[in-house]
Amino acid sequence: QVQLVESGGGLVQAGGSLRLSCAASGRTFSSHAMGWFRQAPGKEREYVAGINWSGSNTYYADGRFTISRDNAKNTVYLQMNSLKPEDTAVYYCATGRGLAVFTTGREYDYWGQGTQVTVSS
Repeated sequence: QVQLVESGGGLVQAGGSLRLSCAASGRTFSSHAMGWFRQAPGKEREYVAGINWSGSNTYYADGRFTISRDNAKNTVYLQMNSLKPEDTAVYYCATGRGLAVFTTGREYDYWGQGTQVTVSS
């Protein structure tokens, strides 16, 4: 059974940084792209960043964020810098259906429970 467990969320002041982690188990981690999405209250889920199976290709919705992965640790990371109050949301990691990275949620088949990020002004 595939499990994704996010960590690293919390409360941070505007302009600060956070690093989210997502530990995966239950499938061959290095055979799948990974992505980060977020959902703010009253808003639809939106794409944040994605990375292909090897880490050689990444896509971002926002240049302040950096996604990376460690296939030896079955973990994907999201480094978030210069945070703004509008970044406040629950952040979810997800595994892609295949090797390549995509920016739409339908290309991801397993999702974590999410971690709350709150940015105060």
